[in-house]
Amino acid sequence: MVKITGEYQGGLHCAALHEPSGNSLTTDAPKDNQGRGAAFSPTDLVATAFATCVATTMAIAARKHGVELSAFRYEITKEMSANTPRRIARLVLQIWLPAETPLLPPETLQRAAHTCPVHHSLAPEVEKVITFHPPA
Repeated sequence: MVKITGEYQGGLHCAALHEPSGNSLTTDAPKDNQGRGAAFSPTDLVATAFATCVATTMAIAARKHGVELSAFRYEITKEMSANTPRRIARLVLQIWLPAETPLLPPETLQRAAHTCPVHHSLAPEVEKVITFHPPA
């Protein structure tokens, strides 16, 4: 169990504290929804959670095959619905595979990406697109 505490600070701005680590973050409503866009929005955090969960799950899968992945890059784009209710409609994740990829069995990282806990936690209506770019 993980406890996160927080406070609504007014002006569509919130602060949250991850109690186990002491790390904190702030959120702000996006500019297209009455906010200033001064920080991650709550839906930006969902997109970030999706991308980082995929990356972490891929690294765990690689470890199971005796491969420690070095740094690799990803980019997530979040698209909101055009109609109500306002919701995340589509997440597009691009991953630039690390150099260690050829050492892994084919499809290992791709399979891992589609089985991360956040992927499974998002509503089926959220379109999730993951594109892999080969190692440079």
